[in-house]
Amino acid sequence: MNIFREAAMTKGKQQFEARRVPAESNSAIGRAGAGTMLSINRGGDEARRPPDPQFEKTELLDVVAFLEDFEHELSDALSVFAPDPYVRMTLHLIRSHLEAKTVTPTSLIGASGVPYATATRRIGEMIENGLIDQRPRTRSGKTFSMHPSEKLLESWMQLSGRLQRLAETRLMRSADGSAGQEYYFGGSYMAAQSIPPLQVLAEPLRLAGGVRVLVHGDPTFMVMDNLKRRFEQVVGTEIHQRAFSIDRLHQEALKNAERKTSRYDIIAVDLPWIGEFAEKNVLMPLDEAMDIARLDPADFHTAGWKAAHWGGRPYGVPAQTTPELLFYRKDIFAEAGMEVPATTADVIKAAKSLHDPVRGFYGIAWNAARGTALGHTFLMTMADFGQPVIDIPPEAGGFNTDGLKQDVYRPMIDSEAGMAAAEYLMELLKYSPPYILSMSWYERIRPYAAGEVAMAYGYTLLAPYFELDPASPAHGQTGFLPHPAGPEATPVAPVGGYVMGIPRNIAPERIEAAAEALIVFTSAGAQKLYVENGSRTNPRYSVGADPEVRRASPIFEAVDQMSWRDELQFWPRPPIPEIGKIFQICGEELHDMLRGIIPPKTALQNAQKRAEQALREQHKT
Repeated sequence: MNIFREAAMTKGKQQFEARRVPAESNSAIGRAGAGTMLSINRGGDEARRPPDPQFEKTELLDVVAFLEDFEHELSDALSVFAPDPYVRMTLHLIRSHLEAKTVTPTSLIGASGVPYATATRRIGEMIENGLIDQRPRTRSGKTFSMHPSEKLLESWMQLSGRLQRLAETRLMRSADGSAGQEYYFGGSYMAAQSIPPLQVLAEPLRLAGGVRVLVHGDPTFMVMDNLKRRFEQVVGTEIHQRAFSIDRLHQEALKNAERKTSRYDIIAVDLPWIGEFAEKNVLMPLDEAMDIARLDPADFHTAGWKAAHWGGRPYGVPAQTTPELLFYRKDIFAEAGMEVPATTADVIKAAKSLHDPVRGFYGIAWNAARGTALGHTFLMTMADFGQPVIDIPPEAGGFNTDGLKQDVYRPMIDSEAGMAAAEYLMELLKYSPPYILSMSWYERIRPYAAGEVAMAYGYTLLAPYFELDPASPAHGQTGFLPHPAGPEATPVAPVGGYVMGIPRNIAPERIEAAAEALIVFTSAGAQKLYVENGSRTNPRYSVGADPEVRRASPIFEAVDQMSWRDELQFWPRPPIPEIGKIFQICGEELHDMLRGIIPPKTALQNAQKRAEQALREQHKT
């Protein structure tokens, strides 16, 4: 065991630490776009950018390139070969759409390979048959850009799948002459379920100065910023995105609500802020801005969609559904002959067995930094022992959060579950890295990715730090579990992430266009695009079921299964207006406990009294 752990640690230190992402990295996750803060600060700790992912062309572009090359080969081999203008123009439209390049009638005619008059007639036929959409480029409507229609994109998705299967069955043969890959029933159906690329809006958005978006500086929103040109093509106007740390994002959203007119059309909101932002009129109820049915609410993970509501009304659209899970090294557990942790006692047992500080290898990493970070950990750990931080009524599968707006609630910090959670954290402390009391958010994943710890509690949005880095010892060796439960409790995967909403004080003339942009940014096509470019969060069932998304990471299938088992829950962090203060209070008192300044009982009593006072003050206002 010691030899194995030493090998894992050495690989982490030599390979992972030696592989630095250059400051000028142009990767989808490894750089921040223009106008974005390059140094994101969350809870006082600098956010490390994930490793530079190298992405191959999408399968659609591969098929386009294959057909282009095949046509060239035919023309070289056969002197009587004549180009097909329909095929050439289709290839040009699909490639330009995927590469976010504008296609004009002139450029499309040029790509056809036939005389001007013939190409013009063929374009007219494709428009008449619903294969090409025209979008006005100017207010006068005299000039147009050309785009593949939804019909053409769906047909191309199906063609791409069929061509790949034909190539595999007819051309890719093994040494014995048999087909390289067997056909299986259901394969064609699964390929047909692939989500097609984003389609451009029929009419460009009319927003003076473009779409203005306020977001958090995490990997998923950085992917969105890096794809800015693609989204600008879809919505037909410029996009200006500002990204801040979680604390600064909260402050800026509140400050923006005090302005006469909002500076932003769309803002990202951490799920626990929903109640506060609804009560303080930071956000507009979405049913005032759009037809909610257009969002396809049934496609969202139930917990993520419910968490976007306050008082029965939706205030945002899930943009990231990122549960906190337990990451564990499958190879290390297998080498040690250990079972996967199913309970909190199992986690302690595994952490103790694998902990080897003499060689710089530790059992587990988690959020233990003072304040907000540790506060989140404590609330989620209480949930592992079956109790939310406030006295909300239980129901089948969890706790009923429907009445949070009307109810007067009492903190449950000084309780049996609170004591069990505090004692569990005290045990984890023994098998954690020596700098655990300053570890938060990104800092808990860095040593896990470097091969210095065997397990880590972390959000799925942080998975790119090891999933996209082949040099990481955790690459391809990570298992994903909901939080193991305490005695008489059930496993839970506390839901985190962000919704995107419309500010209450947005200029009235901008509401309609902001709603259209919001629908685009949170659509299934957009979510799939984020995943293809490195994101590991997904709020929609349809995206999690997409075959290409499933191939990108095992995390999507794992999260989908947790959702179907009703393990994805947002009640561990109930979005009441006072939740931010409760995070801070618990994070301060429990930090003193972990430092040995006060015993667990005193920490819980202090936190209970301070939380009760915070709730009384809130109800007075």
